[in-house]
Amino acid sequence: MKKSLKILMLFDCLQAHPRGYDFSAEFAEPDGLVYGQVRQALINNGHQVSLLGVCDDLQIIFDEVKENRPDLVFNLTDIFDDKSHLDKNVAWFLEMLGLAHTGASPANLLVCNNKALSKKILSYHRIKVPNFHVFFRGHKVWKPSKLKFPVIVKPLKEEASRGISQASFTDDEAGMVERIKFIHDSMSMDAIAEEYIEGREFYVSVMGAKRTTVLPLREMKFGQMPEGGERIATYRAKWDAAYRDKWGIKNVFAGRLPEGWEKKITEVCKRAFRALELKGYVRFDVRVTEVGQVYIIEPNANPNLSRDDEFALSAEKSGIEYDALIQRIVDMGCQEIKN
Repeated sequence: MKKSLKILMLFDCLQAHPRGYDFSAEFAEPDGLVYGQVRQALINNGHQVSLLGVCDDLQIIFDEVKENRPDLVFNLTDIFDDKSHLDKNVAWFLEMLGLAHTGASPANLLVCNNKALSKKILSYHRIKVPNFHVFFRGHKVWKPSKLKFPVIVKPLKEEASRGISQASFTDDEAGMVERIKFIHDSMSMDAIAEEYIEGREFYVSVMGAKRTTVLPLREMKFGQMPEGGERIATYRAKWDAAYRDKWGIKNVFAGRLPEGWEKKITEVCKRAFRALELKGYVRFDVRVTEVGQVYIIEPNANPNLSRDDEFALSAEKSGIEYDALIQRIVDMGCQEIKN
């Protein structure tokens, strides 16, 4: 029988709400559905759940845990003060308060959020990543001799394909410089240019505590792209339903793969999980070339747990229904307490 825990569910909120607010209206909105789903799964598993939305003030967390200290924090925060790279700071705050929490460690979030840092670590462990170069704001923008076109230009520290569009793909220096300056000036972020890997795009979900488990592979099928459009996972290709329908973009379970591919992808993702010293649950974005070379594009710590998103769908395919998945994440968080 599962032990009933006092769980504080922590999640993103666009505006501040007082402690005790019930969030029913927010959980009914598309962006809030996942929070309602996780909350219900926690309740179904017999846990006592309190809710706390986080916007731009850590004091509300401090006040809540001071008066009602939980056994575990189910951490669903992705941003703080509208900045995705500050998710690690929320996790660090939880650790400073001595609170056990689910998902990635603060160090995991730091590494996964920085596209260059994660690639450097993976390269050190001889795991293939695209060749890349970082362009910091306030520095000269130029084409390094070792960087080969075409490239994709992205914000260095951003998630969910924000800042990635068809204009991010370029096969000449002028286009690369223009996109880098756009990210510097319009997004106020540093930029990374990485060589484009021609191939199929897979999403590989991994869970790890004592044992690393790789769930069934998902793949983005690009359908019929517009003239001049490249098969890349732009923000619209991921999140704009009308755009996806128009161009036949679908995310599906990987069908029949060439011999050896699935084993190779699984082994590479396990190696990457260990090399980055990841914990909890992670999704890797992977490209596989025509000849079967596996490249890690980027790791995503604490990926979306919506019932209809990649992680939960892959878990269900492997025989782990939703409530059981949420309980596994709770169990992994509790395991960290013991360690």
